[in-house]
Amino acid sequence: MTIYLDYNATTPVLPEVADLVYKMMVDEFGNAGSRTHEFGVAAKRAVELARERVANIVGADKTEVIFTSGATESNNIAILGLREFAEANDKKHIITTKIEHKAVLEPVKYLQKRGFDVTYLNADQGGLIDINDFKAALRDETCLVSIMHVNNETGSIQPIGEVCQALASHEAYLHVDAAQSFGKYPYDLDNPRIDLISVSGHKFYAPKGIGALILRRRGFIKPPLIPIYFGGGQEKGLRPGTLAVPLIAGFGLACELAQKNAQKWCEHSAGLKANLMETLKALNAEFIGNPASPYVLNFSVPGVNSEAVMVRLKGIAAVSNGSACTSNSYTPSHVLSSMGLSKEKIAGSIRVSWSHLTTTVPSEDICSAIKELL
Repeated sequence: MTIYLDYNATTPVLPEVADLVYKMMVDEFGNAGSRTHEFGVAAKRAVELARERVANIVGADKTEVIFTSGATESNNIAILGLREFAEANDKKHIITTKIEHKAVLEPVKYLQKRGFDVTYLNADQGGLIDINDFKAALRDETCLVSIMHVNNETGSIQPIGEVCQALASHEAYLHVDAAQSFGKYPYDLDNPRIDLISVSGHKFYAPKGIGALILRRRGFIKPPLIPIYFGGGQEKGLRPGTLAVPLIAGFGLACELAQKNAQKWCEHSAGLKANLMETLKALNAEFIGNPASPYVLNFSVPGVNSEAVMVRLKGIAAVSNGSACTSNSYTPSHVLSSMGLSKEKIAGSIRVSWSHLTTTVPSEDICSAIKELL
């Protein structure tokens, strides 16, 4: 039986989360915007409980949580929503990195085409930015800094704490794409200097199609975002549309379970990673990304192409050679290319990712399958 090892692409929904989603779809199906009867009141109550559970992960207030369809939408609201403020205050400079997800790079590029100046920070071969490069890039007119927490392809963990320190006396808004860390890697995101956090539920055992944007206040002042589309004014006008109550409730429960178990999940996953790395050393495997999340390992074996590896692993393990969001492009990974890796290493790059639900990684079988390609 094939073992699923592509958890960075998506995760299964936990059974208790699925049960709650089903209940909210079939039994308690009210519209949270209906205030004239008990069905609507119950739906509203479920939404607010979920909002509190999301906020608790990062020590935010529940009023700072806006529900979205996922991290892509959250990223777009966070970046494009600042446009009017930036233009009005002549602060049209953005700092981001070359290894961001396309859901950050594309809206940034949109603003760049409309007169914004963008600094794209380089990453080293470990996938990390240089904090001194970041400090040098800061200007008085910098309005937005957007730096992901954990990279989806390499698992590299950016020095968010150091970024926060560098911004201690600067007014720029700090946005963190936390799709790969929220609920799984319980560090850094509780820093009050982070203004905006993008979250995607399906990356940590909630359904697809639900996520959040967390907008931390500075004192009593919230980030000056405006909506990027319009409707009924839900979610304080920033994300209009009928709330997906079942998905929101399930998302909230996933957050509660994650908050209780994240440390244990990390320890279990770190053990799986250590075992796989030790086994792959026999192939002289080269590991990509450091320091990296315990949930993922990106590696290449000299002389072996990733496409051949994935074919050979059919029936053994479901793995990836890049971001699931851009896998149809068949172009070299912009993340790995930006890290300055050789074409051979990029062509051989394999991403293996797992979770606490993974009882074992078939390290010996993976190693044996790759050996047959040498």
